[in-house]
Amino acid sequence: MGTYSVIDRRTPAGTSLAPELYPDGYVAVIDKPYGWTSADAVRKIKFGLQKRYGLRNVKVGHAGTLDPLATGVLLICVGKATKVSESLQAERKEYVADVTFGATTPSFDKEKEVDAVYPYEHITPEMIESVLEGMHGEQMQLPPVYSAKYVDGIRAYEKARLGEEVELKAARIVIYGTKVISYDPPVLRVAVQCSKGTYVRAFARDLGAALGSGAHLSGLVRTASGGFSLENALSISEFETFY
Repeated sequence: MGTYSVIDRRTPAGTSLAPELYPDGYVAVIDKPYGWTSADAVRKIKFGLQKRYGLRNVKVGHAGTLDPLATGVLLICVGKATKVSESLQAERKEYVADVTFGATTPSFDKEKEVDAVYPYEHITPEMIESVLEGMHGEQMQLPPVYSAKYVDGIRAYEKARLGEEVELKAARIVIYGTKVISYDPPVLRVAVQCSKGTYVRAFARDLGAALGSGAHLSGLVRTASGGFSLENALSISEFETFY
C-alpha cells in the first residue's frame, strides 16, 4: 500500500473528497463532538460521502474509540486507508483530563450518577505530583465495566446497563507521562500521555484511590493521536464543507 492522504485543517479549501481520487485512501482528522459515539462520527461521514458522490458503498472506519462524553482527535479512515487503522490505533495518545475528587460513579465518568462520596480536603498539590509520578510506566489496568470490551461476545457496557455482573481482565498499558495543568479543589486538570487501550476513566479512579479519596472523570479531550493533533482537527461541519 502506498501513502495515504491526510484531510485536516491544513487541507486547501475546495479539495474534493471523492474516494476515487485517493487510490490509497485518506485519513480525516476529526474533532469528535461531545455526546457522539465514534460510530456516530463514522456513520455521519460515510453517509455524507455516499450521498455527495453517488456511491453505493464506501469503506469508512475509525482508528481508536473515543468515549461519547469526550471530545478531541478521532481519526476517520476512508477507502484503503482503513487497512492502516490498526497501526494508527497503536500509536501513543495524549489527553487533557478533568478529574473530580470526592465522588465516584459506576461508569467512572459523568454517564452515571454519583454512588459514593469521600473526603478530598486533605489532597494537596504536592500529594498529587507524588502519586502521579508513581503511576508512570507499564502497568496492568482494570477497565471500567461500562466499556466497549467484549464479554462472551457482548459489549461490557450492554451487560452493565442490564444490571448483569461483569468480570473484566486487567490489561497491560503504559502511562508515559503526566503534567498537572491546574488544581482547583476538587477538580484536577492533568495532561496524560498513554498507550493504546488506556482508559483515562480508570486512571481517574486509580488516582483518587491512591490519594485516599474517590474520583471520577468529569471532562476529557484527546489532544493528540500519534502524530495527529487537535490543533489541526476539523469539526464535522468543517469536514462537510469539502463535499
